[in-house]
Amino acid sequence: MKHFSLGSKFLKDRGGWWHYVRRVPTRFQEVDKRCLIQVALRTQSLEVAMMRRNGLAEADDALWSSLALQAQDTERSRSRAATERHRAAVARAMAEGFVYRPVEEIAARLDIEEIVHRLWKVDRSSEPSVERVEALLGGAPEAKDLTTVSEAFELYVSKIAFDDQYNKSEAQQKSWEKRKRISIDYFIQREGDIPLLDITREVATRYRDWWQSRMLPRKDGSKPFTPNTVNRHIGNMRSLYLRYFTYRGETDVDDPFRGFFFSGKSKVKRASFSDDWVREKILAPGMFGDLRLELRVIVYLLVETGARLSEIVNLRPDDIQLDHDIPHIIIRPEQNRELKTSDSERAIPLVGVALPAMKLCPKGFEHYYDRNTLVSANLMKAFKQRELLPTKDHVIYSLRHSFEDRMLEGNLDYGLRCALMGHKNNRPEYGQGGSLAFRREQLLRITHPFSDQLFA
Repeated sequence: MKHFSLGSKFLKDRGGWWHYVRRVPTRFQEVDKRCLIQVALRTQSLEVAMMRRNGLAEADDALWSSLALQAQDTERSRSRAATERHRAAVARAMAEGFVYRPVEEIAARLDIEEIVHRLWKVDRSSEPSVERVEALLGGAPEAKDLTTVSEAFELYVSKIAFDDQYNKSEAQQKSWEKRKRISIDYFIQREGDIPLLDITREVATRYRDWWQSRMLPRKDGSKPFTPNTVNRHIGNMRSLYLRYFTYRGETDVDDPFRGFFFSGKSKVKRASFSDDWVREKILAPGMFGDLRLELRVIVYLLVETGARLSEIVNLRPDDIQLDHDIPHIIIRPEQNRELKTSDSERAIPLVGVALPAMKLCPKGFEHYYDRNTLVSANLMKAFKQRELLPTKDHVIYSLRHSFEDRMLEGNLDYGLRCALMGHKNNRPEYGQGGSLAFRREQLLRITHPFSDQLFA
C-alpha cells in the first residue's frame, strides 16, 4: 500500500522543524500568486508533519481542481468548481486543527474564545491568503456536491478506505476492490450513476425492493440471491455513502439505507470428499504425475493440513519448519498480507503425505506467491480432467471440509479442531490448543495412508 503514501514529499526540515513546501503548477501561477507555497507545520514530529502535510496537499489539489473547472466555464463545471473550492476549505481547516464551518455558523454558534482563536491563526500567518481565510473563517461558497457514485468510489478506493487495504497484498487489494466494485456497479445499473446527494430514502427504498425481488425463486431457473449476499451489496453502498461524507467533514448526514437488512440463514451445501475417495483417487500413485511439482505438493498439503489454499500458496521460507523436532508450517500474517481472521494464525504439524510433499518445496512456492486465483483455477482444471470431483458442489476447498470432518469423526477435541482450522473458539479457552507434539499425536490418529510410489 505504499503507493497511497506521499512519503516525505512536500516536506522540508528546517532546523528540526517541519515545513510544507510545494510549487504552484505552472499553469495556475497566473491565478494562484503564491508560486512557492511554504507553510510552517509547527512540529518536530515527522508523523504529525505528514498528517498536516496530507491535509494541506489535499486542500491545494482541490483548489487547483477548482481553478481548472472554472476555466471550462460550463454550468456543471462551475458547480463542480465551487464544490472543489469548498472541499479545499474543509481540508485546509482540518490541517489547521479546526472543523470547517460557514461564516454564519461561526458567528451564531461558536463562543468568542474559538472565534478569537481562528482570527489569531489567520493573523499569525505572515501573508494570510484568501484560501486560509476561507478555511478558518468560513468564507468558501456553498455548493451542491455533484460527485457521482462512480467518482466517489474511485476516491473511496484511492484514499478513503486506505486503512482497509493497508496490510493487503496486491492480489488481496485487487480482490477487495473487485468485490466492492460489483456492489457499486449493481447500484449504478439499477439507479444510474447519480450524485451521492441524490440518493434519497426513496431511491434507497426502491433499490432495496429490487434486491428483495431478486431473492425470490426465479422463473428462468437461476439461483435467487441469498440474504447474506444482498446484505453485503447494500452494506457496501451504505459504507461508500457514509464514509464519503465523513471524509468530506460532514458527519451529520442521514443514512438513506438505514435499517435495510434481510434476516434469514442461507442454506449452503458443504461438500467434502469421503475418506475412500481421497485415498483411492486423489492419493492414487501417478494421478498427478504430469502436473507441475508445486501444484502436486499444494494438493497433498491441503489434504493433511486443512489449511486454506491461500494460506498454503503464500507460505514463506521462515514459515516452513522442516528441521524442527516437530516439522510444521506456520500460518501468520505479513506486513503486506493479512489473514482472513485473527484466529487464522496457527502452527500445523506436518503428518502423513504432507511431510514428504513439503520436503520437495522446502522454500515454499515462489512461482505462485500471491497468485491464489491462478492456483485455484489450475487445480480445478486438473481435478475436472481427472474426474476427481464427485458432484458439481465439490471444489478444491472441499479438501478443507474433508479434513474438518475427519477430525470430528476421529473425536479430536473441539478446541484443538478450532486451533488447527484457524476458527474462533466460542468456548472458554484453556491454553493454546495443545503443544506441537500433542497436535501431531492427535493428527496421526486420522492421517491417510499413502504409497511411497506417490513421489517416485
